Amino acid sequence: MNKHPFKIAAIFSLMVFCILTITMAIMGVITMLLFKLDAVDEKNPALILVIFAVVSILMGTVFSQIFGKRPLQIIVGISEATKEIAKGNFGVRLNENIPAAELQIMAHNFNVMAKELAGIEMLRSDFIENVSHEFKTPLAAIEGYATLLQNKTLKEEKREEYTGKILYNTKRLSSLTGNILLLSSLENQEMEIKKESYSLDEQLRQIILLFEEQWNKKNLIMDIEMDDVYYYGNKGLLAQVWQNILGNAVKFVPDNGTIRVLLHEEKDSVKVSIVDNGPGMNEKVMERIYEKFYQGDASRTGSGNGLGLTLAKRIVDLHNGAIEVTSKEKKGTAFTVTLPLDFTKSL
Repeated sequence: MNKHPFKIAAIFSLMVFCILTITMAIMGVITMLLFKLDAVDEKNPALILVIFAVVSILMGTVFSQIFGKRPLQIIVGISEATKEIAKGNFGVRLNENIPAAELQIMAHNFNVMAKELAGIEMLRSDFIENVSHEFKTPLAAIEGYATLLQNKTLKEEKREEYTGKILYNTKRLSSLTGNILLLSSLENQEMEIKKESYSLDEQLRQIILLFEEQWNKKNLIMDIEMDDVYYYGNKGLLAQVWQNILGNAVKFVPDNGTIRVLLHEEKDSVKVSIVDNGPGMNEKVMERIYEKFYQGDASRTGSGNGLGLTLAKRIVDLHNGAIEVTSKEKKGTAFTVTLPLDFTKSL
């Protein structure tokens, strides 16, 4: 990009000045030559004026074409690039090294627009592809088990098993649909979220009890350490955050493992940490955990839809907070959510 652009009005004024100056200079030379060759004389001023006018028009036209070619090329280039965008070619870019400030800004804004459109198109394509895949798997399972149930000679034990499989995949579809709708709503959130004052430590206890059956079944140790904290935020959305993070911990921590839930109010923030001694994650997985539909453990893709942490991060962002993760393979994972103090009220 040109760091010292000129206003387009100044450029056109300079162009007109140059055209007039060059035209007048050439006219002066031609007039002197005509007088020297006795082609005209002072007794015939009308002829001089006619020659002067004709040459001025011709020279002005020629120099206007020469000097005006570059700005016109830029404008034509922008027009052609706009046509490419309309055709769906979002990879087109304009050269921003333009001396005219207005045209430079126009080219820059065009490139920004093209880049954003390319990103949106990529996101749309990936979203449709992933959603289609995620819906296809449980639907195929439901269809398969429903077909098996049509067998009249099927034993009752198998019938119950297949019915349970259908119910399980139906719940998966319902969860996926709900998460997609919620994420779509949050990503397009323009108004402030509704907030209320409530007991954050009590909410965390309720979420822990929600998974009681699962952690009891795996004989997990729940180490809980929480301050009494009242928080001013969206109770329903934050419950989704704790549920998603704690749910992952319960799911991935092996039998007889440990999960720590910590809540502490600090000088300018409230911190919630959920720490486990599960299998952990490598750097590659950690870089992608907030991507839509991404699931780092390929062996457990059937037990989730890859939207939980994406939702959690978006909800925390809406509360002006931050979510951090530290993890080492075979050492465990720690998620820490930090919420600013101006959203909190101590008990």
